[in-house]
Amino acid sequence: MSQMPQQAPVSKCPSCEEPLEPGDRFCGACGYDLSVVPARPEDSPTVVMNGAAPGPGPARDEVDWPTARDSDGQGRPAPVHAAAELPGTDSGGSPLPSQEPSAPEEPAREPGRESAQEHSSGVRLDRPAEPDEYPLQAPAPRSAPEPAAAAPAAGAGGKVCVACRAGRVDRDGYCENCGHAQPRERDHMEQESGPVAAVSDRGLRHHRNEDAFSVGCTALPDGAPATVAIVCDGVSSATRPDDASLAASRAAGESLLGALPRGTHPQQAMHDAILAASHAVNALAAEPATAREQAPHQNAPACTLVGAVVTAGLLVVGWVGDSRVYWVPADRATPPARLTEDDSWAAQMVAAGLMSEAEAYADERAHAITGWLGADAYELEPHTASFKPDRPGVVVVCTDGLWNYAESAQEMAEATPLDAAVRPLHSARVLVGHALDGGGHDNVTVALLPFPAPPQGAGSA
Repeated sequence: MSQMPQQAPVSKCPSCEEPLEPGDRFCGACGYDLSVVPARPEDSPTVVMNGAAPGPGPARDEVDWPTARDSDGQGRPAPVHAAAELPGTDSGGSPLPSQEPSAPEEPAREPGRESAQEHSSGVRLDRPAEPDEYPLQAPAPRSAPEPAAAAPAAGAGGKVCVACRAGRVDRDGYCENCGHAQPRERDHMEQESGPVAAVSDRGLRHHRNEDAFSVGCTALPDGAPATVAIVCDGVSSATRPDDASLAASRAAGESLLGALPRGTHPQQAMHDAILAASHAVNALAAEPATAREQAPHQNAPACTLVGAVVTAGLLVVGWVGDSRVYWVPADRATPPARLTEDDSWAAQMVAAGLMSEAEAYADERAHAITGWLGADAYELEPHTASFKPDRPGVVVVCTDGLWNYAESAQEMAEATPLDAAVRPLHSARVLVGHALDGGGHDNVTVALLPFPAPPQGAGSA
């Protein structure tokens, strides 16, 4: 519990500022009666946690403070904003002209399940112990303003609060009336493009979604269909991980959809797409000098990437990091398979024969990634592989927010609906729900691609 600091005793006369001695009742210089100096009010601090109402009292009930933002999960408060980052007013009380911020409004290093650390060995520790993050809750809203007063806010083009439906939403995403945090656009995303679909969700512990995806369908030079899915997972210890994943997914998706119709082999197209994604993430590190002055110790934006290309007879996968691709055949009597190998500490231990897979992934260092996209990556090694399945099925492309709850290929197959190939969007929702039901400790993103790629125009039922 924090307490207000006590006021110091009066040391100068309020009338002539003559120094006083302890216990003086009158000023020795001007005779001022010191008993009229207001006594220090009784210290009774108010503590509000998780949006709980403050203690009783008329003075407190008139003020409705919004809930404080999350701490860093270790008992320390969130970073304090610099004065230049906060909106101000001129001497007349009018808002200053808006200026584009030189740095993102979200804190660079967010608390949560990923608290990556970098080591000279080229390993990025991606998951130590997970402190709980307390969800923001809205305090009791103030009395709703008169309709005439609320109308100008909506009419001026500002967003209206989804909770009280009366207050205007400020630039930080909070209602100015009730203090309720508004949902972000990336908290939950869904997209369907022909026969391929993807769903991404913030999860239950992270305060924002640092995953991103890109899906699409195109045609090869001979007219045969091709579907594409890219899934990226931002590294939470990095600066602007959400920007990194978004830039990488867009660059890789655009590269693939541009190269395949020109006749580029899908495996070569995937390799080039990963390089394009890497260049896009590297470009984010070139921040303005003003941003570096305000936060000189920020590291480079970073993310992982995994993708798949499906044609009529070929399946190509590519990845950097620990997101995965699974093959789930339509005939569930046929064994499923994992098609990627993690760039992680655990995978290295297993590959070297030093630990079994169960032992490695039970270790607290298991999710230390050894490959990622970003200007601080020691060496970019895009992985690509091609397969020719002999039967129909569905390709599952996902971040570890899903496979943490269905790690083996068999577990992933059991979580995937039987009709996933004909209802990919519905099935992607089911898989995201599986992760949320399991605890939702991380952002969850999954894309589903039926194999073989159906003819152009075919979609989910």
